[in-house]
Amino acid sequence: MTALAKRQRTPATAVVMFITALFAAAFLFPYLYLILSSLKRPEEVISSSPTIVPSVFTLDNFRTMFDVLPIVSYFGNSFMTSICSTAISVFLGSMAAYGLSRLHSRLGNLFIMLTLGVRLVPLISVAVPMYRIINRLGLYDTKLALVLVYTSINIPFVIFMMIGFFDGLPKELDESARVDGCGRFGAFMKIILPISLPGLATTAIFGYMLSWNDFLMALMMTSTSAKTVPVGLSEFLTAYNLDLGPMTAAAVTFSLPVMLFSFAIQRYIVSGITMGAVKE
Repeated sequence: MTALAKRQRTPATAVVMFITALFAAAFLFPYLYLILSSLKRPEEVISSSPTIVPSVFTLDNFRTMFDVLPIVSYFGNSFMTSICSTAISVFLGSMAAYGLSRLHSRLGNLFIMLTLGVRLVPLISVAVPMYRIINRLGLYDTKLALVLVYTSINIPFVIFMMIGFFDGLPKELDESARVDGCGRFGAFMKIILPISLPGLATTAIFGYMLSWNDFLMALMMTSTSAKTVPVGLSEFLTAYNLDLGPMTAAAVTFSLPVMLFSFAIQRYIVSGITMGAVKE
């Protein structure tokens, strides 16, 4: 029996595992309840005596979801705006982070502080000015408007994430690339970016989820043609009607792509988060 195996069986380890399991159950229960509710009959979802497990498993809520709303169109809008804004913000934000990481200066530090300040401003505070700008540009209710808004929101986040990754890379890599004939942009594209893929993947995932889950900006910037899924979900709740059954089905469908994608690439997320955590 190895020393590691012995440590894994100590009472302290068992207590830690028990507490971890409790926290995991507490976090997972709301989502499990949502999934089970989506498989109940509509009248059972809004029952005054709710049960956890459905008395009869049915897909009626999912059929109603597709009948009531153009949910496929909403998914297309969410997917397109999230992908485009994430790609643009990661590319532009990583270049800014690389420059700030390599060219340390007082002006750069001031820019970092201003960027952090902008990121900490609540979205509701800038929603109205952004709406006025988008409206003046004639982009209201277009996917381009959401791409621009999400890109502007995500770039500060990307900068802060990527500065830590680039600071962890030795500057000798840049110098070696320049000795081989690359300029700064060439060294960034050919040497630094490929090495930073775990960090880029992690940043892109979090940036994508910020855009995918947004409700406020999508509600402000769209009305019909560019409406996203979070805004579409609110249509199940009106002053005269409460369709919780189809709403739970739509919520499950909306969350599945991000959850499955996150599980598929979780090892990149872990390596990206820990990258640069230890410096020599």
